[in-house]
Amino acid sequence: MSNHFPQLFSQIKLGSTTLKNRIVSTGHHTYLADREPGPELIAYHESRARGGAGLIISEIIAVHPSAGFSSKLLSFFDDSSIQAYRQLAEACHRHDCRIFAQLFHPGREVMSTADGFGAIAYAPSALPNERFHIMPKAMDIALIESIIDGYANCAKNLQQAGFDGVEIVGSHGYLPAQFLSPAVNQRNDDYGGDFDSRLKFTRDVITAIHQQAPGLTLGLRLSANDYEPEGVEEPLVTDICLALQAQLDYVSLVAGSSATLGASVHISPSMGFSAGYLGPISEQIRGKLDIPVIVTGRINQPQVAEQMISRGQADLCGMTRAMICDPEMPNKAQAGRYDDIRACIGCNQSCIGRAHKGLPISCIQNPQSGRELKFNGLQTAASSRRIVVVGAGPAGLKCAVVAASRGHAVTLYDKAPQPGGQALLAQLLPGREEFGGLVTNLMHELEAADIQLVTNCAVDSDMLQTLQADSIVLATGAQAYFPAAGSFDPERTIDYEDVLLKRCSIGTNVVVADWRGDWTGIGLAERLASDGCRVKLVVNAALAGEALQIYTRNYYLGRLYKLGVEVVTHARLYGSDGDCVYFQNTLTDEAIIFDTIDTLVLAMGQQADGQLEIELRAAGIDPLAIGDCVVPRTAEEAIFEGMQTAMNL
Repeated sequence: MSNHFPQLFSQIKLGSTTLKNRIVSTGHHTYLADREPGPELIAYHESRARGGAGLIISEIIAVHPSAGFSSKLLSFFDDSSIQAYRQLAEACHRHDCRIFAQLFHPGREVMSTADGFGAIAYAPSALPNERFHIMPKAMDIALIESIIDGYANCAKNLQQAGFDGVEIVGSHGYLPAQFLSPAVNQRNDDYGGDFDSRLKFTRDVITAIHQQAPGLTLGLRLSANDYEPEGVEEPLVTDICLALQAQLDYVSLVAGSSATLGASVHISPSMGFSAGYLGPISEQIRGKLDIPVIVTGRINQPQVAEQMISRGQADLCGMTRAMICDPEMPNKAQAGRYDDIRACIGCNQSCIGRAHKGLPISCIQNPQSGRELKFNGLQTAASSRRIVVVGAGPAGLKCAVVAASRGHAVTLYDKAPQPGGQALLAQLLPGREEFGGLVTNLMHELEAADIQLVTNCAVDSDMLQTLQADSIVLATGAQAYFPAAGSFDPERTIDYEDVLLKRCSIGTNVVVADWRGDWTGIGLAERLASDGCRVKLVVNAALAGEALQIYTRNYYLGRLYKLGVEVVTHARLYGSDGDCVYFQNTLTDEAIIFDTIDTLVLAMGQQADGQLEIELRAAGIDPLAIGDCVVPRTAEEAIFEGMQTAMNL
């Protein structure tokens, strides 16, 4: 037990499995393996086990051929993969970490198919889902029984592979949840109708697992509240847990559903949700149960988890993204090194954002996540060199920290009084306040390293030539892009930076011209609407926030709709004259005109600040350029390039 977090670092028993602490890496699709675990997935989970997690619940495993969900999906239909799964289990056990697996069938919630053909989905009833627009085929009894056997067979194989337990995924509107839902399950046989009949599928799965894998720890994951109009809520979830708890070793609670756009935002809640926001709901359910409860939902710091356990809201805490961001979080917390923890900011950009693109999971703050084999630790440089980094935004900060960690002598310059670059502006957007944590984390790492930081210093080519650096890294970032001069009324046109830094007065009727379709336009529209403006968000894209991860985008779009912001899509900014602002439809080139507009706010993206690179090359110096000064992108690319460049110095 830790003196720092006595509840969090106390042992707990789940069925036949004893855990050294109550920190759980819950099941999440990494896209690091296909069909069976490989070296990348094993290295990924071992990193969290080494970092001190008490329990790892590995990602979803398809239990039946009809359980196709997306590409790169694990499955375990026969015993041919036992050795691969055994290697994963042994990797976790080496660090006194227990490992469970998620048993999965999506039912009608099929995201995509691996071969690109249209999906054939199966569900209790032939009722369509709203999010993926899939009409499923109703399961017959033979298929139901075959799937139940699939759950049991998969559990048996996992037990033979050395796994400590399994978890049935009945959350987020997946197959067991579809059977449990009175709205989705319209059957009139033994598997549908009243509460007990709707419970039969899940109960039969549990019974079959106990028969095929006796003694294996068994849990059930449920959404405590679907947060959708016809979804299940806490009273029904409580009844389900009470009816099944005698056959279970624990229950794992989350929120939301895959079935609708609004409910799916809870699958990976963004920074707009408060830390540990499910605590009050989980407390109500947990208080009526006799078995341990795992709770997951934006628990990004050990003090949040400790508080939830102390309050009786949870017995264990799912801290998945916290350990994607910092695999060593448990060890650091147990040792009392709170300030050394790299806190997850809930941006969803590189974790589930990459996964939804079918790419291996990672983290914008910790690019080594998901790339454990490629970036296997920081190697000390063969010789110490003098490195000058120009620009203390995310790219420059990361480069300086990694270079210093490798033994180089690093000086970091920035023309601004405060390091952080564009991230300092991003944190001023509503619901984006935590984005500043990225800078806080990097600055803590900077302060712990032997780095000379010089602010309020505009570096030029002449100065750099006198410094006699072994390597010069340019991370000078980007500047706001302004369309051609003379096309806009200067009295009524302002830039996004002017709004965020409150450098101007703004009228009542506002148009936000959004070219990039990212955080900026959505955030500006919310800020201005919250201040009482009538706002039109006009986007040069098919939808506002097109560049954002889907859960994040839909959550913030929901906030805009509640504020009454009018969203206009497929619109190319053309110009303005007096109180009129002109756009063109990007599909037809027809004119779109808004009149009686007081202020036009430009969110037209950025352009690279590459002047210093040009000057240095003209002087015969070959610098290394990283981040937005190469091409304006996001913090993910900036931090990755900062790390990668420093590793090669």
